[in-house]
Amino acid sequence: MLDAMRMRWLRPTGLCALALAIATAALAQQHSAPPSPPGQETVDVAIALVLAVDASGSVDNRRFELQKRGYAAAFRNPQVIASIRSLMTQSIAVTMMQWTGPRLHVQVVDWTVIKDEPTADAFATAVEAAPRQLFGGGTSISGAIDYSRLLLLQNPFRAARRVIDVSGDGSNNSGRAVTRARDEAVQDGIGINGLPIVALEPDLDRYYYDNVIGGPGAFVIAAESYDTFADAILKKLITEIAAAEPFTIMSQRLAASQTRPSSWPRFEAAGIRRLVPSQ
Repeated sequence: MLDAMRMRWLRPTGLCALALAIATAALAQQHSAPPSPPGQETVDVAIALVLAVDASGSVDNRRFELQKRGYAAAFRNPQVIASIRSLMTQSIAVTMMQWTGPRLHVQVVDWTVIKDEPTADAFATAVEAAPRQLFGGGTSISGAIDYSRLLLLQNPFRAARRVIDVSGDGSNNSGRAVTRARDEAVQDGIGINGLPIVALEPDLDRYYYDNVIGGPGAFVIAAESYDTFADAILKKLITEIAAAEPFTIMSQRLAASQTRPSSWPRFEAAGIRRLVPSQ
């Protein structure tokens, strides 16, 4: 199944000025964990990860269930557990949200620390039990990124790295420009990775590469169909966890003049077609 996936690495992108008024007060404290309740110690995690799951009209109930099963199976996979245990903190924090239109999104699984088989299984069970709460309203990837930013700002852990993981089967067709949402998230020190499902839009992986993903080490892994989604999400999670350690300092600010490479040499590694920026 790995041949059905494609991974793309990119250099960091140029940035726009912050524009989210609703997050202004929180952004002033973006690099500090929220204060802990009295007597409760803040938990250190290698990565705080938002799983943003497409629930737009193009995703029927069968496709939606395949997404949920794919996430649940990935978190129960021994490779994911081993990757988490290899981290300095031996833990990650994860939450899941559903998204459609610019103002249509809901957190369906609360922030959870995953550090071993029981906690991973508990998260997987929560994913399986979470009902679909959205059924249409457009495809606003920008709205999903904006809402995920707020979830990350409100997460109760001290994370070395903060990442939004967007999965979906269509390009942004509602709300503000996705590139603005991406650039503002990256300016906050948040990385964005993509898992496009290219069954309906064959070039969606390229669209995600050009418009959605951002930040140091950001990447795209594409699933050719919903039936291969589980394999794609497993590879993506392992890659995200493995990338958590090298990027522990997220305060770097990037010049607006930095651009994406126009071409990439191809090479085969571990059965995946991988594209890397030319030097």
